[in-house]
Amino acid sequence: MYIEEAVKYKFPLERFISEEKFEKVRNFVKDQSTPVLLLNLDIVRARYLDLMKHLPYTKIYFAVKACPMNEVIALLRDLGSNFDVASRFELDQVMSLGVAPERISYGNTIKKRADIEYFYQKGIRLFVTDSETDLINLATYAPGARIFFRLLTEGRGADWPLSRKFGAHPDMIFSLILKAKELGLAPYGLSFHVGSQQRDIGQWDDAVSRCKYLFDAADEEEIPLKMINLGGGFPAEYLEQTFPIEEYANEITRFLKEDFGDDLPEIFLEPGRSLTADAGIIVAEVVNIAIKSKHSSNRWVYLDIGMFGGLIETMNESIKYPIYFDREGDVEEVILAGPTCDSMDILYEDYHYDMPDTVQIGDKVYIFTTGAYTSSYSSVYFNGFPPLKTMIFP
Repeated sequence: MYIEEAVKYKFPLERFISEEKFEKVRNFVKDQSTPVLLLNLDIVRARYLDLMKHLPYTKIYFAVKACPMNEVIALLRDLGSNFDVASRFELDQVMSLGVAPERISYGNTIKKRADIEYFYQKGIRLFVTDSETDLINLATYAPGARIFFRLLTEGRGADWPLSRKFGAHPDMIFSLILKAKELGLAPYGLSFHVGSQQRDIGQWDDAVSRCKYLFDAADEEEIPLKMINLGGGFPAEYLEQTFPIEEYANEITRFLKEDFGDDLPEIFLEPGRSLTADAGIIVAEVVNIAIKSKHSSNRWVYLDIGMFGGLIETMNESIKYPIYFDREGDVEEVILAGPTCDSMDILYEDYHYDMPDTVQIGDKVYIFTTGAYTSSYSSVYFNGFPPLKTMIFP
């Protein structure tokens, strides 16, 4: 008779952090209340420089919504980044840190007339649009501004698609380009976003081809477009590995040159996730471990952070964060959930995470690649839980 040997818990910790650095994290959070997001600015700097190294002809507009920490904005400001903002509140924050209006674009297609006027009064002259009503508002409250037009994309291949809500079909965009000129605005370029954490590099090929078609159509109407905003979509290091940024850069450059030759228009990028996600570690705590049924094969593990505490991208189990339990033991598959009184606050139920069977209530849990869309998605005060605490970690 053979007895199957239990499988031991293993996590590729070295893929996300060195042993030396992890020991520093352990010591740093020993007396910290959780949950807390630790962010390493050195990694943000390295990701920015890496992107510029492989795409040196581009102009970066950091998507502030990804990680709106003053320290991150100040670092990227000093490195030469521009900034994509989506509200007057982000605008005020960025400008309060000494960023000139010439380095800021209003990248939200959904905006109030009062906000357009506010941005214009602050000196912003670069706006996006995807609808006629918004375009008319821009002509009224931001006369003469440079306008770029957002194309609709499908978002196939992305872990977090951005389709349907933003952008318009090429025929509608062409009409808007013509209308913008009639209204006294300056048609400047086109933009698209292939979806966040995009794994299919070919999605940029299709979008660039649509841009070329519209550049040619606008040129025939004596409206020379000057810029393509490639949006974001560059990856971070979650559970499933992706191609290196160098491969994304090489392929995107090839797509651009196939359609535009060596005489490229201005190329903008709007990275967010790819600059800050890998720089963040959320340290959480096990609140409870429960069995729901005598016949259930999986225990429920409740953490002190959930969807409303900053992990909203676990919705539909879209983003699968690397989660490390700092114990040794036999593997068991568990369901992970958050601490709130909302039944939606389940992180992973279909995708079962491995956990050592020695984990106890009160143990710390380390969630990697959480430097993007966590602090900014954290609720203000749901169930009385405060927003996610953030700290710069050296």
